[in-house]
Amino acid sequence: MIGFFIALISGALMSIQGVFNTQVTKASTIWVASAFVQFTALLVCLGAWLCTDRSNLMGVLRVQPKYMLLGGAIGAFITYTVIKSMDMLGPARAVMLIVVAQLLVAYMIELLGWFGVEKQAWEWRKAIGMAVAIIGIIIFKWK
Repeated sequence: MIGFFIALISGALMSIQGVFNTQVTKASTIWVASAFVQFTALLVCLGAWLCTDRSNLMGVLRVQPKYMLLGGAIGAFITYTVIKSMDMLGPARAVMLIVVAQLLVAYMIELLGWFGVEKQAWEWRKAIGMAVAIIGIIIFKWK
């Protein structure tokens, strides 16, 4: 149950962050805003590390396969695409599309067992759930 609430908090924070970052972009540029976001995230993470475990920072370099280390680079493009989509579509539409895209890709990763994730069997109820989410976007966007 705690994981459920953490996921809800995560979604709420992503929406708020997207709006904040879009506003910061209006005072600078998208890449400056993205760099600032990533830099402040680094500072918060280093501060949390100093206050908690203080494990070896270089331990991340032991990860295999090495392409798993690209999460931060992907994060920069996530920041960019969230800012652009919120600016162009508005927060509600952008977040709906982002969430459905996350759901579709996550399900594909599970189905195909990509990136070391345990392969899952096809389930009609999950496919129907995604279809309902897509229909919801169509209804939400319909004028």
